[in-house]
Amino acid sequence: MLELLPESEKLLGTGAQSADLAHFVHHQTRDRFDVLRSKPMELASAQRVDAEDVDAIHRVASKYYRLIFIDSGNDESDPMWRRMIDHTDQLVVATTTRDDHAEAGALLLEALAQQNDKANALAQNAVAVVTQADSKATTADVKRVADGYKTLARDVATIPFDPAIVDGILRYDALRPNTQRAWLAAGAAVARGL
Repeated sequence: MLELLPESEKLLGTGAQSADLAHFVHHQTRDRFDVLRSKPMELASAQRVDAEDVDAIHRVASKYYRLIFIDSGNDESDPMWRRMIDHTDQLVVATTTRDDHAEAGALLLEALAQQNDKANALAQNAVAVVTQADSKATTADVKRVADGYKTLARDVATIPFDPAIVDGILRYDALRPNTQRAWLAAGAAVARGL
């Protein structure tokens, strides 16, 4: 991401091609998507970007991709996070059955609903995805968290526990059939908001 920023105007130029962007993204050929990432081995404070940087990155991504997913992290005080909200068409709040995770997402939606008209609309149209990350969580735990989001978000999707999600690289074809169906339902819920 930081290496792309100084090249953003060149990548937005009329002569730029998708091959020029290939130097900055990580191709996920098996799952057919690209990732423009920060440096995972550096502290977030060493990789801070400002609102104008977010705008530049978004302009480049919009030129080359039809769908852009931003994993924003959870720091709503970060200028990057706030500017990302300005570019967002559909907000997805990912959480687990852990109370502290669920509460953080709920508080985020409540705060967004009070900011301005666009943020309120994003919160009202959000999709919450509740993943049973703990094999010991019960159906009642999942239902309790999902029910808590029903008044905060447009839709709530639940994902059952699956050992293929716990460690390592996520691969769709490694998921159990009921987990695959749950993720398809989650994707459909998100798509309905676009």
